[in-house]
Amino acid sequence: MRCEINFLPDNPVGETDYSLQKEKDALQEEMKKKHFSMAVVDSRMDLTFSLRRKEIVDEEPLVADVLKHWPALFLEGQVCAEFYRITQNHLKSTFLSSLDEYASKMMMLYRSRGGAYVDEMKTLLDQLDQASDVLAQRKATALKGLPLLMREKSGNFLKSCLDTDPENTYTKGMKMGILTVIEDDVATIHSNPNVRCLSVVLEEQFVLDNVQNLHTAVALLFGLIYALNISYPKELKYTFETIQKVFIGLDPQCSARVQSFKNKLLKFK
Repeated sequence: MRCEINFLPDNPVGETDYSLQKEKDALQEEMKKKHFSMAVVDSRMDLTFSLRRKEIVDEEPLVADVLKHWPALFLEGQVCAEFYRITQNHLKSTFLSSLDEYASKMMMLYRSRGGAYVDEMKTLLDQLDQASDVLAQRKATALKGLPLLMREKSGNFLKSCLDTDPENTYTKGMKMGILTVIEDDVATIHSNPNVRCLSVVLEEQFVLDNVQNLHTAVALLFGLIYALNISYPKELKYTFETIQKVFIGLDPQCSARVQSFKNKLLKFK
């Protein structure tokens, strides 16, 4: 269960649904500009928060429709801002700070584990051992290995394609996930590939492009889950519970599996 403080907030004092609809229309017009004003976007996104939540929670629109009606919601800064409006927690700084704190401990935990996914985990750890940028690769390995540790299958959640491939063939059937575009270079086949970019995908739609790295992409995807009122995927419910309760600290009550993970982290210094 997600932890949301402002799930369905009241309209601002003096505002009605009609007046907020006018603000929404003005916001859409602002976003059509080649060089839109972030100050205007920030102000109108704050003002229209209650209207947006009513639409998203009550009407349960498709992601494609939200993209059309609320394009500003899919700006990286607004994903973080919306998450704060809903939870009163800072998304990226909290998540990345926790990942910095736990990544090394997670590597020790991964190296000590056996079980059903031992071969997949070994592949991830071998890539880490070959990496030149160890800090960045460690964070990526921590996140890629988390579903394995939670005994869950990531399936279509994390996918990769070459930069010479048509990306839409990889998003077909992808309800929620992150697509990593890597350089089509024979020299990288047996080593860590050169990542061109990452994209966040929801309901087969590219909702965020050119994301800097995997940990930022995961944080933004988590923020969009809250912003769009989407349930965690059943096949990754423990992975997302870990992000929510361990990395971001929303709701201290954990399932037995996630609590066990927290306890094991405490054993590593």
